[in-house]
Amino acid sequence: MTYTFDPLVPRPIDRPAEVTGPDPDAAKIFAAPADPADRPAWREALENWRDDARARHGYTGAMYERPGAAWAATCHTVAQVWLWDELLYDFNERRFTPERFLADARERFGGLDAVVLWHAYPVIGLDDRNQWDFYRDVPGLTELIESLHTAGLHVFVDYNPWDVGTRRGADDLTELAALVADLKADGVFLDTLKKAEPDFVERLEAARPGLVLEGESKLAVERIEDHPASWAQFFADSPVPGVLRAHWYERRHMQHHVRRWHRDHSEELQSAWLNGVGVMVWEVVFGVWVGWSPRDAGTVRRMVTLQRAAQDLLLDGEWTPLAELAPEAEAAGVYASKWELDGKILWTLVNRGDTDYRGPLPGADLFDGVPARGIGAAVQGWSPDLPPLPHNPDARFPHRIANRVSPQRTTGEPDEDAVVIPKGPYVLTVRYRARETGMYQGAPYVDEWKPLSPRLHDARTLQREGELTTAVAVAATEVTNAQYAEFLAATGQEPRQPGAPDEPVTHVDLDDARAYCAWRGGRLPTEDEWQLAGDRLRRGTPVVWNWTESEHSDGRTRFVMLKGGSDYRAEGSEWYVEGGVKAPDYTVKLLLPGFGLARSATVGFRCAWEVRS
Repeated sequence: MTYTFDPLVPRPIDRPAEVTGPDPDAAKIFAAPADPADRPAWREALENWRDDARARHGYTGAMYERPGAAWAATCHTVAQVWLWDELLYDFNERRFTPERFLADARERFGGLDAVVLWHAYPVIGLDDRNQWDFYRDVPGLTELIESLHTAGLHVFVDYNPWDVGTRRGADDLTELAALVADLKADGVFLDTLKKAEPDFVERLEAARPGLVLEGESKLAVERIEDHPASWAQFFADSPVPGVLRAHWYERRHMQHHVRRWHRDHSEELQSAWLNGVGVMVWEVVFGVWVGWSPRDAGTVRRMVTLQRAAQDLLLDGEWTPLAELAPEAEAAGVYASKWELDGKILWTLVNRGDTDYRGPLPGADLFDGVPARGIGAAVQGWSPDLPPLPHNPDARFPHRIANRVSPQRTTGEPDEDAVVIPKGPYVLTVRYRARETGMYQGAPYVDEWKPLSPRLHDARTLQREGELTTAVAVAATEVTNAQYAEFLAATGQEPRQPGAPDEPVTHVDLDDARAYCAWRGGRLPTEDEWQLAGDRLRRGTPVVWNWTESEHSDGRTRFVMLKGGSDYRAEGSEWYVEGGVKAPDYTVKLLLPGFGLARSATVGFRCAWEVRS
């Protein structure tokens, strides 16, 4: 396979552009000149472009005057959070735990200003539930949002415009407007969309006045007018830090820097600090752990603490990008923005070098110099009341291992026609589709810029090696509705959803399936056992995915492997869980939702037993 790009290098579209270039309106970041002598002319060019662009687009700024949306201008930290992150949801107690999530954010990041409650991708497409169902079916979601509001946070919901192949209800705009009104959401994240169209904006504003729309990546200049925020994803800076085009155009427009797969966030943190904008804290990317190092988390804590204290300067003060510093600072790779208002001055400083800088600064030093790859601050004419904000130099990646939940031992006898797998070592080749969920361990894209085909959604394989310490018998067929009904009658439970007696039972979650197998003196087969028996297994009608005993948790995400495929297939988007009947070597990694919401019309199970000698 030939790659036409280096995934570790920013693409041309990610790179900074010259403000005096052919199309400055299309820039993500305006590149800064390396020579200090060129910077006065550069700053003048920035002002000329802004004046010209505002005149060309008839800019009024009226949307920023809405009282209900004013919070967005000071929303410096937003966390993108999977609804079933184990900091936010307790699988044992079956309840949301916002107090635990918020305590962690306060300790490591200095607290959050907002969260995005990510809900559907990457599990949508498993069955015909649509993106609205994945919010509407969540018990206690309204109460969770209320608790976040009480804690002082604003809440974004996620909109997936690519969801076109699942169950259809009303049109997307009607569904989304009703959702934000019912949930009392404060904003909408426009997943895969850089901007919403004007009628879209108007309908949502009518449904929830003051609603904030945040587009993904680069926002067109003319739409800064009605989008108070944007997701500054994969913005590469110039060697000398440049200026964010959208925030320079409108200071109240908040951008959130993020490079989701990077393990060193120092460059986007420095860009955010010099531009007076925010960051997205994203530690679980669609089920994959990409946690922030103590150094970078501590940098966020330093940033937001001072940004909150100086928000008047950052919003209304005179902003001088690349303010003049002592020659020693320039030589050390230290750069600054200067913010002035009513006799108060703030310098936000960054150190692009690899050595701590403790040379002369233009005002009173707040952070004891500017550490290597870190940030600093100096003030004149005022003295902010700040808690201690020490720098932590530990830039090591905080690895997490996904541990397997051990299967229960079996006590019963297998079905007479069960497929017996002999004990001993085995080697398996597993086929899967590359998705941002990864597979068993680690991130699928480490330090990469935006993954593109053929890196994203391509067919891949992995090798699994193991050993069965005893022979295992895997049921030849899935458990049927009739068989499951016997279990329900014997245990006094109520069926979730009835079906034809001879069809595979569905609408059972992992614990439901485990309970049935234990009642039969068995357990679920592991994904490897299922594959080893696969060619001899019979499939029911309709064909459904099979649960396997493969639950893993890294303390933040739980997942399980599904085998066998299903007749159902959601069409119309590459972002859906793949459907269709699959060969035994094919595996899908499914992130487990809470409250039993993994119960699906397309997932059933079969049992397995250890074979006694």
